[in-house]
Amino acid sequence: MKNISLYVTASLLSAVLLLISCDEEQKPEDLTNEVNKNGAIETSVTVEHLDSAHDVIVTKHAVWAWGSNASSFEHRDTVPALGSAPTTVKDVAGYDKTVEAKKEYEIFITVK
Repeated sequence: MKNISLYVTASLLSAVLLLISCDEEQKPEDLTNEVNKNGAIETSVTVEHLDSAHDVIVTKHAVWAWGSNASSFEHRDTVPALGSAPTTVKDVAGYDKTVEAKKEYEIFITVK
């Protein structure tokens, strides 16, 4: 159990570190729409709703070297769900309607 807690903490810290490094004031040359497949690590972090009490953080990594995928791996960590909150949405007729919607985790990642 201690190893799982350490792993979850390390995964969340990595995700937070990656997002924090993404600054809106970055120079445009720091942004890219494609991965350099000659030497890069591509990471995606998503949160899936498992049930009313749990969410799953899915972290996927693809290691690119010399133009091909050298390795890919995925980690899944179960975390507490944040519950739901009333949210205002528009129906098909354009009228505002209040519905219950699941709260979403914010993901912050810093890269050094």
